[in-house]
Amino acid sequence: MKMTLDLAKMLLEAAEKKAKEMGLAEDIAIVDDGANLVAFHRMDHARIGGIDIAQNKAWTSVALQMPTSNLTRTAQPGQPSFGINTTNQGRVVILGGGIPLKAGDVIIGGIGVSGGTSEQDIQVAEAAVQAFERWMQRSDLRSISFRIGSNQS
Repeated sequence: MKMTLDLAKMLLEAAEKKAKEMGLAEDIAIVDDGANLVAFHRMDHARIGGIDIAQNKAWTSVALQMPTSNLTRTAQPGQPSFGINTTNQGRVVILGGGIPLKAGDVIIGGIGVSGGTSEQDIQVAEAAVQAFERWMQRSDLRSISFRIGSNQS
């Protein structure tokens, strides 16, 4: 299973819907299993500073194979991952809002959200994760993959 643009758009839509319900303007990034950007959405009035943060949260969730909120605790002074946010040219984000997307035990991508508090960003990202899980349960959609400029599915 691969992260497709169609799937990424569906995840962006789910995250945006949750953000709107919460009254937030969020930056939302979807990456593939190699942590490469597949789709990005900046809601109206979202901060431009959140663009890199959202993309790096998504990157971190895939690169380190865990939600970024896990790092919030372990990256504090005196903890085992202290200083991890200074690695990888500063791409590692230790704020909540980045979550890997898994098909079983296999990571197929990740989402990163920035614009609210870490807790709000997590809630928005979780809405996309829940949409992804519902999508995975629909066997009629799991095998569909589209590519721009191709007539093949």
